[in-house]
Amino acid sequence: MQQFDVVIIGGGPIGIACGLEAKKQGISYIILEKGPIVNSLYNYPVNMQFFSSSEKLEIDEIPFISKEAKPKRNEALEYYRRIVTSNQLNIHLFEKVVDTKKQGDTFLVKTDKDEYVANNVVVATGFYDLPNKINVPGEDLPKVSHYYNDPHFFASQKLIVVGASNSAIDAALECWRKGAEVTLVIRGSEVGPRVKYWVRPDIINRIEEGSIKAYYNSTVKEIKAHEVIINTPEGEVILENDFVLALTGYCPNFTFLKKLGIALSDDPKRLPTYDPETMETNVDGLFLAGVICGGMETHKWFIENSRIHAPIIMNTIKNKNSVGRG
Repeated sequence: MQQFDVVIIGGGPIGIACGLEAKKQGISYIILEKGPIVNSLYNYPVNMQFFSSSEKLEIDEIPFISKEAKPKRNEALEYYRRIVTSNQLNIHLFEKVVDTKKQGDTFLVKTDKDEYVANNVVVATGFYDLPNKINVPGEDLPKVSHYYNDPHFFASQKLIVVGASNSAIDAALECWRKGAEVTLVIRGSEVGPRVKYWVRPDIINRIEEGSIKAYYNSTVKEIKAHEVIINTPEGEVILENDFVLALTGYCPNFTFLKKLGIALSDDPKRLPTYDPETMETNVDGLFLAGVICGGMETHKWFIENSRIHAPIIMNTIKNKNSVGRG
């Protein structure tokens, strides 16, 4: 059984940043990632363009050069993959953490392939794995997906997109441009205010000209094999339908966090407890890094403002090691 100063759970950009910082400071580490390098980014839509400019996605001051000011998914995959390989980071891919328990002063981390002992654990798992369900009859039908990949699949189909955020609006526009008949179902009174500033006018114009139908202040009531029933201010509306993209956001794995012993706030934000000065949770030696720190406020933390978590955490661990040896 291998032992490390720190086990980093999650091989996304912030998990990679933590590995880089650990290596720089002489802290023994391993990164455990259940999928490929930057698994969440890999599962983003193939044509996705980031809201942030390339320099804001950089980690450890390693330059990120992109063709446009705001890079696309494939450029980000290339950037982070090159960082991992050129720095020979100790990362195990396609190895899923199934259990983590504190035993005295150390942690036992079990995966589907091996077991590890660590003095510290960093959870940098993001929030992209668990979609926010709309909880209506028919949501489990094969025609319904909470993830969107390629617009070609929906060409010439009647598509309903549920949501008003960046992911929903991007999907609606791309699928419409590939020939889908697109209808948006939006819970609020307008397109989401956080939608990318160069995209929001585009979707509003498409709606106003009638190219894309939008139902505001509306929700899905039931999904059937060939139709969808929605509740609107004017009453129920039945729409013919082939596919549904329920792009209503994602949430952290709170069950996993609670199992680790991390205290969560009782309000709807479900904020995890941690010290912003060290990123250490209420469990000694257990740290949080990246977007998972925001609980349900998934818009609060991004790569650009959470990459600082890596040096904060590793400095804390290094200081602990120094005190221990002293």
